[in-house]
Amino acid sequence: MFKADKRFIAGAVCPRCNQMDKLVVFNEDGKDFRACVSCDFQEQMFMQGAPRELETRVNLSPEERRVDVQTVKLIDPKK
Repeated sequence: MFKADKRFIAGAVCPRCNQMDKLVVFNEDGKDFRACVSCDFQEQMFMQGAPRELETRVNLSPEERRVDVQTVKLIDPKK
């Protein structure tokens, strides 16, 4: 949730007029909005929950990291 003061979003592009650095975010009556200061664009923002963390070797449990061992047969490319 944002403060009552309007804050600019650095690097954001307005979806209507395509101008950069013209969008502000603000809170009105407990709802979050984004608006463009160049055109009359304004819409309510709906916050989604936190995204799920991507699976990496660092955040997997030892059981999940365990890989079945397979034998590999090396062949001589000259034969």
